[in-house]
Amino acid sequence: MANKCILAMVKPNLTDQVVESAKKAGATGATIIPASGTGAGEAKTFFGLSLDIRTEVVLFLVSDAMVEPILSAIRAAGRFSEPGTGIALVLPVEQVAGMESQTSRKIP
Repeated sequence: MANKCILAMVKPNLTDQVVESAKKAGATGATIIPASGTGAGEAKTFFGLSLDIRTEVVLFLVSDAMVEPILSAIRAAGRFSEPGTGIALVLPVEQVAGMESQTSRKIP
């Protein structure tokens, strides 16, 4: 079975919505990693100090067949059409260990 990793960088206030929408679309779980970053615009500053731009990286390991519906759900829930709300990308996964407990559930 071919797998993909969907990485979504989202604003913390949207993380729960993104994860729930992805689960409704077929994801069986997610890993959330706190992060910080900057987008295409300059980082905001306050008296010359850069403000910390918080974001969260949400990782989903999904079957190849589930990428499109899950990515679509992430895009909508994360409001990615609005500037500065987030970005998602898909990476190939060559090997997986520890997915046995997940594959008996919803992964086609």
